[in-house]
Amino acid sequence: MDSHRVQDMMRLMASKIRAIANTLSDKDVEKFISELLNAKRIYVMGAGRSGLVAKAFAMRLMHLGLQVFVVGETITPSMNKGDIMVVFSGSGRTKTIADIAETAKEIGAKICLITSNAESRIGKISDCIVIIEHHRDEVGDDAIEFEIRQMMGNHKSFAPLGTLFETTSMIFADAVISRLMEITQTDENALKNRHTNIE
Repeated sequence: MDSHRVQDMMRLMASKIRAIANTLSDKDVEKFISELLNAKRIYVMGAGRSGLVAKAFAMRLMHLGLQVFVVGETITPSMNKGDIMVVFSGSGRTKTIADIAETAKEIGAKICLITSNAESRIGKISDCIVIIEHHRDEVGDDAIEFEIRQMMGNHKSFAPLGTLFETTSMIFADAVISRLMEITQTDENALKNRHTNIE
């Protein structure tokens, strides 16, 4: 079995994430940000590791002062028209998540999907979609990426079970928070004031 340095794996992941960032649509990202800013309340949801990314995003939105809830938590209130649901789902078709998204749509909420599959079950009912494409295998000009790809072979998987989607989604979500801080002119001290102080 081949052996590779963890640092090299990190460099390759960073290179892939940079390539994915270059494919993001400005129009889609701006629509997503607009939906967040105009929502009465924001609900976030995802399954498995995508659910952890959703929770991390919810925490940052709360730090920004927005009203946000995680679907499935015991204190999450009922949803109404004018609310939005942000769904993190690489496949866009996880049954439990799709069922909830469809219910939210019936209630009158808007659906914003972060996914790799716009033509999915959730994608078909979404009001805004940001595509995080994690199946691309492009070779950039980056010398580091080229060397690592040569070392590992062009088609070997280096990130198991959708890791690249989830990692890229996490970075995307944090970048959205940074953009929202700019738009709302919120400084880091305001975020710190909303950070937990009882742990």
